[in-house]
Amino acid sequence: MSRPEPMQHGFDTVRRGSEKLDAKASCEEALCGLFAETLGRDHVGPHDDLFELGGHSLTAIRLLVRIRATLGEELKIKEIFDFSTPAALAGRLTGAAADEARAPLTRVERPDVVPLSFPQRRLWFLYRMEGRSATYNVPLALRLTGTVDGEALHSALLDVVGRHESLRTVFPDVHGEPYQLIRDLDEADFRWERRSVPEADLERTLRETARHTFDLATEIPFRAWLFDTDAEHSTLLLLLHHIAGDGWSMAPLTRDVVEAYTARVEQRDPEWSELPAQYVDYTLWQRDRLGDVDDSESVYAQQLDYWRGELEGLPEQVTFPADRPRPATAGYEGMRVDFRLDAELHRGLVELARRSNTTVFMVLQAGMAALLTRLGAGTDIALGSGVAGRTDEALDDLIGLFVNTYVLRTDTSGNPAFEELLARVRERSMSAHEHQDVPFEDLVEALNPQRSASHHPLFQVAMVLQNAPSEDFRLPHLQVSSEFISTDTSRFDMLVEMYERHDAAGGVAGIEALVEFATELFDRGSVEGLLARWVRLLEQVVADPSVSVGGVELLSGEERERLAGWNDTAVVLPEVSLAGLFEERVRRDADAPAVVCGEGSLSYGELNARANRLARWLIGQGVGPEVLVGVELPRSVEMVVAVLAVVKAGGAYVPVDPEYPVERRAFMVEDAGPLLVLGPQELAQDLSGFPETDPGVAVEAAHPAYVIYTSGSTGRPKGVVVSHRGAVSLSRAQVEGLGVSSSSRVLQ
Repeated sequence: MSRPEPMQHGFDTVRRGSEKLDAKASCEEALCGLFAETLGRDHVGPHDDLFELGGHSLTAIRLLVRIRATLGEELKIKEIFDFSTPAALAGRLTGAAADEARAPLTRVERPDVVPLSFPQRRLWFLYRMEGRSATYNVPLALRLTGTVDGEALHSALLDVVGRHESLRTVFPDVHGEPYQLIRDLDEADFRWERRSVPEADLERTLRETARHTFDLATEIPFRAWLFDTDAEHSTLLLLLHHIAGDGWSMAPLTRDVVEAYTARVEQRDPEWSELPAQYVDYTLWQRDRLGDVDDSESVYAQQLDYWRGELEGLPEQVTFPADRPRPATAGYEGMRVDFRLDAELHRGLVELARRSNTTVFMVLQAGMAALLTRLGAGTDIALGSGVAGRTDEALDDLIGLFVNTYVLRTDTSGNPAFEELLARVRERSMSAHEHQDVPFEDLVEALNPQRSASHHPLFQVAMVLQNAPSEDFRLPHLQVSSEFISTDTSRFDMLVEMYERHDAAGGVAGIEALVEFATELFDRGSVEGLLARWVRLLEQVVADPSVSVGGVELLSGEERERLAGWNDTAVVLPEVSLAGLFEERVRRDADAPAVVCGEGSLSYGELNARANRLARWLIGQGVGPEVLVGVELPRSVEMVVAVLAVVKAGGAYVPVDPEYPVERRAFMVEDAGPLLVLGPQELAQDLSGFPETDPGVAVEAAHPAYVIYTSGSTGRPKGVVVSHRGAVSLSRAQVEGLGVSSSSRVLQ
């Protein structure tokens, strides 16, 4: 008797479930190996978390690349954050269909004319627009102790130039369209120079040499100098133009120079494996993968649509307060500030990133956005950053320009708690990573912001956390140390380039930063002050992520004390009105000149007499305390008479400039609702029948003295009431603060 059908279904279900478990176990095991390989560890367990083991966003991208190459699965970076252990990620891969993996990068047949890659096009465009400059030079200085074999070093550098086509590529153009022209090694004209330089002149020589300007159309973008200070001390300066390499490129460059020099010292050829691809292959692969912008289904078009929506309505400029006006054309002159976040703060940033399922860079970005908001940059903050762009394993050991610039937009509105702001940053950063391939210059062209030669488009402040793999430079019989050489340029208002440091045990040891800033705009002290406030903000949000952006204390204790001193302006003032102050002055010296305008002038006694007559007339019209009177007169002796008469009558005046547009004057009069308006006709009437003596109206210090209207920057002017106490306080402060005496001439 056969088994019932339901039992057969149950058996199949168990079998398929077993197959899934086997598949998951196999996938999990493979992922453990890939996690370990990516993190540089001997072993990673199924439940070990990528980020708790020291991973970051670049680690996540490298893991994606390895999963694609090894397992043939295409994942999004967000999935690495959401499934950050081998077990969880294995469940994701076997539980749902992943996207089809993209085609790998391999060597391809080359056309007769090789176009520029998308990143190269941006650098070439800037080169043609700005001319030859050192703005995009990438220098690496290596201090060498010991005897340098100059012939071996020269041969080793030639070996490296021969190995990487990007180092011997020039960029001519035909009718304005550039292309890559790869020189044969014997035609590349690699420039190498060795000379003696006194130690006292070395730093200046390095800075001057690092500012060498490449002619990209005819000169290969790589040079080297060896400066000997004595028999045992030399400095090797390697200079790369950014069009031929990026930050990541420094690792394969140093690694290949070490291997080639070691081989040449031993009088043999370098024994390195052939590169799986060259930069030209990447160029053609990238163009094929992104597709045609006119094809709505292409990767290029879809990513461009994302950025159009993401950056719609972006402010033209987002930066911090400058020390000088922005020039009409940026000169790109810059200076560098060395900066450091200590190990304790670094540890706090790592812990906050883990708890919030973000990265250290996201925390730093959120902190900078919050700081710029607090410094008056608004609540729509755009920061520039860079993405490595090495999305295929074949690119790991290649020297070339793969990095792309992109915009990180942060919404700081609503005074959010920092943890809420960090969640906003996480979502937008993940989306930006998924759409990282659109070339920045194409993005600028598509969005078409207001272009200006005075500032960088779309963002002015940039941040980069350099997590590219580093290499120790170890040369035979030589002690080596590297150092950064400034080219005294700045591509943006400010660029914060950071490097996480770790101790021998792998623990956090602080974050070092090189801060490049535009000297046309900022003084060094202003940039240092901004960085100090950034640290203060980060320390507080690490201690309490629930603190609001507006609740962070940005001032130091010393600054707070200084501010308190500036604000300690309380003085005991007499309870007197403006009219009372004026009358005291009349009693002291009635004959002294009080007001002069053109040919007209009045002494204090004459001004008092005229104001008293008009004041008594105003009282007869119903003017008294808290009654408003408009004064629509040009700047003149009569205007001063009218103002004094109003306050002597106990009222408050409302100045209405007759040069204002008719609509504005009508609005002010209607809005204030004065009892009457004094104009030329009222001042011209015969008031000789009124006494010249003070009317003696009792006015309290809290009564209004005048109503002044704002400029109307919001569209509608607003009236502000100023009391006699406030006006007397202002008068006293100006007399004391500005040193006003009886001989002073004041126009206000």
